[in-house]
Amino acid sequence: MRSVIDIVDLTAAEIDGLIATAEDIIANPAKYSEKCRGKKLATLFFEPSTRTRLSFEAAMYELGGNVLGFASADSSSATKGETVPDTVRVVGCYADIIAMRHPKEGAPLAASMYSPVPIINAGDGGHSHPTQTLADLLTIKREKGRLSDLTVGFCGDLKFGRTVHSLVKALLRYEGIKLVFISPDELRVPDYIRDELESAGADWLETASLEQAMPELDILYMTRVQKERFFNEADYIRLKDSYILTADKMALGKSDMCVLHPLPRVNEIPMEIDEDSRACYFKQVKNGKYMRMALILKLLEVE
Repeated sequence: MRSVIDIVDLTAAEIDGLIATAEDIIANPAKYSEKCRGKKLATLFFEPSTRTRLSFEAAMYELGGNVLGFASADSSSATKGETVPDTVRVVGCYADIIAMRHPKEGAPLAASMYSPVPIINAGDGGHSHPTQTLADLLTIKREKGRLSDLTVGFCGDLKFGRTVHSLVKALLRYEGIKLVFISPDELRVPDYIRDELESAGADWLETASLEQAMPELDILYMTRVQKERFFNEADYIRLKDSYILTADKMALGKSDMCVLHPLPRVNEIPMEIDEDSRACYFKQVKNGKYMRMALILKLLEVE
């Protein structure tokens, strides 16, 4: 039995295999429609989510399986003081695989140590979000045709953004990747990511200017400034509008640049940008479903 808690739990070869499976699902959906018949996915979401929870549920239903679970801690026995290990031991009696989101870093890892079934980390605090990273990688691969020799810019909240941290770790596996981090000083990438960049000998730089970075980017990964990650509301209000992707800024970018965003967005990407052919964030949502289908198949060891 195997769980996926962090993107580094998967080798580059395994990620490439998941991408190949996802692309086959896209091309031949009927072939996969009964692959998980009789299997059940439990979605244990101790933190609110729309996209990720529904994506997991849609993935399992499209594989012919069933879904059970809860959408917030308020509707679970956590309100009575039940521990995460006990929750997963119980739910593991009902389900074949568990997707778990939790506001505390490390909770899915702790769960995996006690669970009788595979655990997929669906996001833990500001730490990791491996299935979003899989969605990101499939989108990059389908839009650019490769996962190497790319300049990738990350913009916005790079300190607390678990999607950024996961994708950076994944991209470090590929050749010819240059990383550009665009943020205010208060929201720069954390020290542990800096350490990984240094130990990997990565090609990376930091800037406070989105305009300055735009012309060289192949991928622009936008993020929202997350209010729930701030201890001080005044800091949030001061920084939340720091980086807004306007049409003028888009005009500075390459004609084949790809704009990604893990969503939800607030105002960092105005709706008029959606009409730009380089806006790929809704494709990213659909790709997330296919990659979660591929991962469920892998962890359930379904041929």
